[in-house]
Amino acid sequence: MALLTNPVLVSVIVLCVLCLLKLNVLMSLIIAAMTGAILGGISITDAMGLLCDGFSGNANTALSYVLLGTFATAIASTGLADMLSKKLSKIMGGKGKLMLVILAGIACLSQNLIPVHIAFIPILIPPMLSLMNEMKIDRRAAACSLAFGLKAPYIAIPFGFGTIFMGIIADNMTANGMPVTAGDVAKWNWILGLAMLIGLMLAIFVTYRKPREYKNLAADTTASDAVSDHMTAAHWVTIVAIFAVVVAQVKLDNLSLAALIGLLVMFIGQAVKWNKIDEQFAGGIKIMGMIAIVMLVAGGYAGVMKATGAVDELVEAAISVMGGNKVIAATVITLIGLLVTMGIGSSFSTIPVVAVLYVPLCSRMGFSPAATILLMSAAAALGDAGSPASDTTLGPTSGLNADGQHEHIWDTCVPTFIHFNIPLMIAAIVFSQFI
Repeated sequence: MALLTNPVLVSVIVLCVLCLLKLNVLMSLIIAAMTGAILGGISITDAMGLLCDGFSGNANTALSYVLLGTFATAIASTGLADMLSKKLSKIMGGKGKLMLVILAGIACLSQNLIPVHIAFIPILIPPMLSLMNEMKIDRRAAACSLAFGLKAPYIAIPFGFGTIFMGIIADNMTANGMPVTAGDVAKWNWILGLAMLIGLMLAIFVTYRKPREYKNLAADTTASDAVSDHMTAAHWVTIVAIFAVVVAQVKLDNLSLAALIGLLVMFIGQAVKWNKIDEQFAGGIKIMGMIAIVMLVAGGYAGVMKATGAVDELVEAAISVMGGNKVIAATVITLIGLLVTMGIGSSFSTIPVVAVLYVPLCSRMGFSPAATILLMSAAAALGDAGSPASDTTLGPTSGLNADGQHEHIWDTCVPTFIHFNIPLMIAAIVFSQFI
């Protein structure tokens, strides 16, 4: 009975239920935090103070999001990414399987090299739909290709969005008593990237290998048609800015500074006019601001949960229930991560929430730091691929449904859930037993 009334457990359950009921993520986090605080004997006023105090833990990450979003908006405003997408859409053709692999590669670049995230999809995909129809490509495979590129790079590659993801994992593990670095995370997360690659190959060459018929309906190609084919001075300055961001990431190992340097190059080089700078920051906040704020509140939520003092009690009760079985423990850990992330829709925002419980539990169960990294990363990433509210699924649907023939849940969410979440769970559970 003590386990069922544990403040942390009740709070996590409340968070999952509210998120799955489509309540706003920020409201869900705050209500769940207050619920846990009340059950833990903390007053609402004190709990709100703890919530706000915890913002500082993720402040650097939130700043990175806003600056990176602004940089992506600035790149988009010059039309360089659109031009590249349009040219690629013209040259890709022939073998359908090769096209799907190329789509995955382009999506990977949008996360690590040119951080435009999902902005390229409405430009690249709609003009290709008629060609995909001719080749009878199953769009569920295309959804998996795009989702792979939007997800696997930040899990496995310590660059771009990967720098943020691995930094959050390392910071939250360290804050909860298991010191690790982002380099340690990169050392082991390739296993999860490989699991996702296997899932992608199964989707392309096995599950959705058969031809699928689509009607030749008109797709909305307005975004692509508006793109110019001519390089301008702004485009060349943007290329220099992208190069500067890449170099700054390598030299400084700080994505906030790298994004700031890229923005300064674009502003000084007038790729973005001085009187348009406010628009770029507004666009960056629009793209990434919500995620940044959720990250801040998630850090505060973690602080409230620690203050209840119920984490140790929950860990002891969980170990007793699991009977010391590490396979059961790994399975439960990944399932909790799946529930939380499916509700929130962001693997990044999930990490501070689950780290409070996972790190002490993994430590008591005898998992090594490497195994804990693997379990934390997998648990955080699990729901992202299959969540209806995630950019990883919303992005592909926005392009593939341009002619109204691609259903979000059954053609994007379910295929990506099956081909990525199952391999991620298996890889995390199995490899955590041996590393």
